[in-house]
Amino acid sequence: MHCPFCACAETKVIDSRLAGEGGQVRRRRECLECAERFTTYETPELVMPFVVKNDGEREPFDEHKLRGGMQRSLERRPVSAEEVEQAVIRIKHALRTTGEREVSARRVGELVMEELHDLDQVAYVRFASVYRSFQDVEAFREEIDRLQRTRPPDRARRQMSLLPVEKKNRRRRK
Repeated sequence: MHCPFCACAETKVIDSRLAGEGGQVRRRRECLECAERFTTYETPELVMPFVVKNDGEREPFDEHKLRGGMQRSLERRPVSAEEVEQAVIRIKHALRTTGEREVSARRVGELVMEELHDLDQVAYVRFASVYRSFQDVEAFREEIDRLQRTRPPDRARRQMSLLPVEKKNRRRRK
């Protein structure tokens, strides 16, 4: 690290602490030439892979685009902003840990669907309908049936029902 006062390349670290909720390291440094002190902050540089779209075009991963798509699907649904943020973090982590420089847009979409599947049934079907380009009501019905077959019972209790629950005493005979 060059001294910002005299541009000397020789500095020493005199104190290091975590900063920014543990996402940064704050270091106090002293120049060995002019004895001036200054502070630096270090953050990890986490490189996200490029997204390869269906037409072959490559674009940088856009976290805002990811979050926006999820939020549109979750509009007016009982899912907290914190839960959405955690889902975004998990998706980014999954993409980073592939070790690949490029991932397909299809893979990103599948990760989003996995997260929405766990967060909210309605949001999942909304996203799936656009992502998979449902052409008719039957495609919706098939996806809802598949969702109901694969849904773990403990997750289903946390969410509002996708379809109305039929009451046992609905048809009373007089």
